[in-house]
Amino acid sequence: QVDLVESGGGSVQAGGSLRLSCAASGYAWNRHCMSWYYEDPGKFREGVAAIEKDGTGHYSDSARGRFTISLDNAENTLSLQMSSLKPGDTAVYYCAADSGPGGRPGPFLGCSDVRSWGQGTQVTVSS
Repeated sequence: QVDLVESGGGSVQAGGSLRLSCAASGYAWNRHCMSWYYEDPGKFREGVAAIEKDGTGHYSDSARGRFTISLDNAENTLSLQMSSLKPGDTAVYYCAADSGPGGRPGPFLGCSDVRSWGQGTQVTVSS
């Protein structure tokens, strides 16, 4: 029931920053663990960051220290502030909502596997 629409992707130089946004809607969308995944061509989607309902954030080793995930319930928006971007960050980034408490364990502590995906937004980082 969760609908997700990403925006904010673009092209930047290495070391630059981008802020990705995910407009979320649907019944009780904010009761889900929300996350960001990325997909490089030829590879499966991998978790980048996730945020629990209490605001606790989780990050991949690569994202930790550079990216910040946040939720703005008033604006129904999930965001990913990306700083110190590297060429390796180039990928399509997807907003995701988990399956809820009854779902299978997901890649991030406190989150289950993904149930809903956004359409993705392209991030390109040039060296």
